[in-house]
Order: sequence, then C-alpha cells, then structure tokens
Amino acid sequence: MPAFQRYLGIDYSGAETAESSLKGLRVYRASPESPPEEVPPPPSPRKYWTRRGLAAWLAEQLAEPVPTLVGIDHNFSFPLRYFEVHRLVPDWPAFLDDFQAHWPTDAEHTYVDFIRDGSCGDGAARLGSARWRRIAEQRAGAK
Repeated sequence: MPAFQRYLGIDYSGAETAESSLKGLRVYRASPESPPEEVPPPPSPRKYWTRRGLAAWLAEQLAEPVPTLVGIDHNFSFPLRYFEVHRLVPDWPAFLDDFQAHWPTDAEHTYVDFIRDGSCGDGAARLGSARWRRIAEQRAGAK
C-alpha cells in the first residue's frame, strides 16, 4: 500500500499579489488509482486561482484525514551569495522581514513590476544576479 493516498502538485507562478487571479497558478491532483488531473479553482467571479484562495483550499485539503503529499514548484530559498552581498544573517524569519520590507508584494494591488520600477518598496536595494545559484542548483550542475 502506498504511503500517500493523495498527491497534489502546484505550479506556483505569477508576479501579482495574493488577491490577483493568476493564469499561471495551476493545481493538479492524483491518487494511486487515478492519473493527475487539473483542479479548477473554487467557483468565484475569478477565472483562475489566487494565491490566497489556493492557500485556503490547501489548508482544507490537508485538514482531511487523507495521507497527502504536496509538491510545489516554487523557490523557497535564495542563493547564499544573496545573503553575503546584502550582509544578511542566513536566518529564515530575518530574511522574510528584510525581503518584505524591500519587496512588499503582500500588499493589495501591488505588482512586482511596481517594485522593480521604484513605484513602491525598495527592491533596487535587494537585487540579485541571475548567475547566483542555490546549493541544490550548484550540486545539480546548473549553469
């Protein structure tokens, strides 16, 4: 018998806020008995999932007594070089506080582009380099 009875896959992409309806935010479900199928967002005026809506739906799913494995296509880390360049302690709560202060994408109607162009936040003070690699990327030989 498999260890899990339900598998959820989440493609967590998109550049808008938690309230925005994101075409790139997709959810899939599978089980040992059924192949993966896309899960539509709950009925609402919005056509696509929102990050906040997905978080609420996922919390409901995980509250059920069904052994579930969730895979999320999302980077929850930054390269160590980011911490070194910006003189940050490699500590998750401290990183989140610092990042949110510079990239306040949790605010309503705030787009990443607004921060990039300097309309809000101070993203310019916390830029990185596309060449910096996370440890997993380094070990996997990413270029």
